Amino acid sequence: MGELRLMKGNEAIAEAAIRAGCDAYFGYPITPQSEVMEYLAAEEPHKRTGMVLLQAESEIAAINMVYGAAGTGKKAMTSSSSPGISLKQEGISYLAGSELPCLIVNVVRGGPGLGTIGPAQSDYFQATKGGGHGDYRLLVLAPASVQEMADFVPLGFDLAFKYRNPVMILSDGIIGQMMEKVELFEQRPRNTTFDQSWTTTGKTPDRERNIITSLDLDPAKMELHNRDLQAKYQKMKENEVRFEEIECSDADYILVAYGSSARICQKTVKLARQKGIKAGLLRPITLFPFPTDIINSYAQKVKGFLTIELSMGQMVEDVRLAVNGLVKVEFYGRSGGVIPSPDEVLKVLEQKFIGG
Repeated sequence: MGELRLMKGNEAIAEAAIRAGCDAYFGYPITPQSEVMEYLAAEEPHKRTGMVLLQAESEIAAINMVYGAAGTGKKAMTSSSSPGISLKQEGISYLAGSELPCLIVNVVRGGPGLGTIGPAQSDYFQATKGGGHGDYRLLVLAPASVQEMADFVPLGFDLAFKYRNPVMILSDGIIGQMMEKVELFEQRPRNTTFDQSWTTTGKTPDRERNIITSLDLDPAKMELHNRDLQAKYQKMKENEVRFEEIECSDADYILVAYGSSARICQKTVKLARQKGIKAGLLRPITLFPFPTDIINSYAQKVKGFLTIELSMGQMVEDVRLAVNGLVKVEFYGRSGGVIPSPDEVLKVLEQKFIGG
């Protein structure tokens, strides 16, 4: 068993970054994720592993520092919350276009605009559809516990380098601020073995220097690059879909929820079963690639789906695409930092499907 600690989700992200061998963290404080940088500053990771920690002058500066570090093949990371992630979108598009691996954490707060510091899931579109310009995708992981906040950091780095693509951990203010027991993994080395032929490490005896850019003024070459990127995203869809099924095998109705909403719905499933309603929960762990196939397979067996989100309805569009009209798909969401209770969700399930 690894080391056990009681930690906030934001603290778990920070400690996991050090233990995952992160080379550099560049960030800027914003509620409700400020503890990530605060924890790193207190831990002085340069003394533990040599990790660089820098508070940039802005979110825009931070993401471009990530670009520079990622271009040299280093494990680079940043974190922010909704408005801050919006400011990073240009840099994220550049990172994706340049095929640079990095880890981006979004601890989502309510919007639009400055909104509220309360928790939300209203950045789903931004994260999964490519929030910046151009035809690009991020691989998006959605933790539902403080333990997964820690575990998804090394996983995120591994996937980022596997596909040479930015990976986002899409959390929210509930999981970022809540405290739970966490089993921490052992320290990983900073320098791992990977293909460094693409990095900007200067000219070597066996190759010329590399130039990393997302710019190509030749339309034909730019189109080929875009096709190569789409082929990479297709490989993600084939190999990296992750999800959790709870009481789905005999379910008549399936709740679809991720992150903190999934925790609420897990209790709803228990309450429904106690009343004789065969409910189940399907929790997407990867939001891109989305678990389309498994939802479609259940659509051929169940009577309906209810998607629960801390938003006005975003992931529900992907659920409806996956169901493809086979059965009814309903939605229930709260916003502005309001969190539904398990009983509230059960009442919605009964009203929309059973006539309760």
